Amino acid sequence: MFKHILVPVDGSSTSQLAVEKAITLAKAFDSRVSAIFVIDPYPFTGVGTDFAYGQAEYLSAATAEANAAIKATKIAFEQAGVKVDTSVIESHAAWRGVIDAAESLQADLIVMGSHGRSGLEKLVLGSVTQAVLSHTRLPVLVVRD
Repeated sequence: MFKHILVPVDGSSTSQLAVEKAITLAKAFDSRVSAIFVIDPYPFTGVGTDFAYGQAEYLSAATAEANAAIKATKIAFEQAGVKVDTSVIESHAAWRGVIDAAESLQADLIVMGSHGRSGLEKLVLGSVTQAVLSHTRLPVLVVRD
């Protein structure tokens, strides 16, 4: 049914739940799997933090975080016996990176986590999952924490 599953990850526990669901689906449908981490090279820094990074420091920290999350994701898939292609990509909005990756990889399902933010937190931090749902025509399986 699903030939190619895209799993955007961010290193969170919710993202890990999405990985576990994608593993189950990939085994059930013998699907190809691609996992990505999207880095926004020009984020609005300072929201919810005590200081703002400089551009070089931010990119260095974001790349380290992305590589750690992608490595953990790859290990989870491999331990489950599912082959996965992984990559870290840059996009000016995480949701655009997810949709662009899904299109370029010809994925037919996106499996991603949602933190379930609401109210002011959602307004300030936004929702990558909500934006993906609003802008893609692909099926999206949302895994909640």
